[in-house]
Amino acid sequence: MSPELISILVLVVVFVIATTRSVNMGALAFAAAFAVGELVADLDADGIFAGFPGDLFVVLVGVTYLFAIARANGTTDWLVHASIRLVRGRVALIPWVMFAITAALTAIGAVSPAAVAIVAPIALSFASRYGISPLLMGAMVVHGAQGGGFSPISIYGTIVNGIVEREKLPGNEITLFLASLIANVIIAGVVFVLFGGLKLWARGAVAPDGGSGAGDLPEGSGGARTTADVGTGTGTSPSGTATLVETQPDTLDTTRLNPARIATLTALVALVVAVLAFDLDAGLTAITLAVLLSTAWPDDSRKAVGQIAWSTVLLICGVLTYVGVLDEMGTITWAGEGVSGIGVPLLAAVLLCYIGAIVSAFASSVGIMGALIPLAVPFLAQGEIGAIGMVAALAVSATVVDVSPFSTNGALVLAAAPDVDRERFFRQLMIYGGIVVAVVPAVAWLVMVVPGWG
Repeated sequence: MSPELISILVLVVVFVIATTRSVNMGALAFAAAFAVGELVADLDADGIFAGFPGDLFVVLVGVTYLFAIARANGTTDWLVHASIRLVRGRVALIPWVMFAITAALTAIGAVSPAAVAIVAPIALSFASRYGISPLLMGAMVVHGAQGGGFSPISIYGTIVNGIVEREKLPGNEITLFLASLIANVIIAGVVFVLFGGLKLWARGAVAPDGGSGAGDLPEGSGGARTTADVGTGTGTSPSGTATLVETQPDTLDTTRLNPARIATLTALVALVVAVLAFDLDAGLTAITLAVLLSTAWPDDSRKAVGQIAWSTVLLICGVLTYVGVLDEMGTITWAGEGVSGIGVPLLAAVLLCYIGAIVSAFASSVGIMGALIPLAVPFLAQGEIGAIGMVAALAVSATVVDVSPFSTNGALVLAAAPDVDRERFFRQLMIYGGIVVAVVPAVAWLVMVVPGWG
């Protein structure tokens, strides 16, 4: 049995054990990375850790830390109130507003994970308050980010168009952008219908306070309650006992701004400016801003570190470290080259779309496109497959799957959701991501490749 096949089978075993034994998949993946790296791939520790996603670790920790502070001092509640006023109480419009915001951010040049890191915590806090499915809201944010992700001035668009030009393939920047935008709008529409969007329309308009009494007010959010969720987001301290938090008079009204909230809003604006205008790292910037807020208001942020999604960080970092081992030992290239050698161009095309989707669900979307587009060159040169349609299909297949909880965007959504059963939400994201992986590449191939665009 080849080392590459062994590494794939071990990954399957990791999934099975994590699913049936409720063991953290990240811890299992670290163990698998060590075993496969040392015994099968003959990698040393440096080779194994080469795949550790240090940048994603910092983003997950930094962003969840900053927004834990924002939840503690009531800033996210204030933003929710402002959003309700903006749409005149139509809660059903908020998921589409979040879709549009993230699409606009990526279209003008934000990296997709940075846009999701900025928008997802606010969107999911809103979902928690108004009883919207977190899967619906998270999917709308991620698909919005991917919908705008291939504009001619975006990061993804620039990279992919550059690869197309380097490989001397025919290309069309507008077709690529519209293909991704339309695909993600359609998927978002389906998600909206399937996961409760129509019920939100039926609800009509609500008052800024939620319109249904104290039950809509999330605990620990700086609202009118005197008991607050600390540490775990479920009304208990890390030790599992109920905790009483003294509430200052100015935190009783989440429609009012106080100095802590003004400073937090300033920090959030600074995060957006730093990421979009100055291309600074979102994670490092968020941690820095969180530390500044913690120093100024230690009472508000005392429990924020405990609310960082540590189990999610372990899960994502472990799985991506194992995927890095697969990359180091050549498993991904091995699979891609095997497909590109198939003598039937249309079959090779659909298999490459599926490889792009499956691998991208665990790794860098742009990175996998950078590997797969050159692999497609030999059969594109035969003229039986349109290059423009093939590139668009690969782009859509490799990015819509970022709703997977193992991808950067999916991990950010999982980490940002307050007041949820994270294991259940993780399974929901994994199942939804699996459905997207199974369906979208085939549809993209049928619509974009089979007709022979370009």
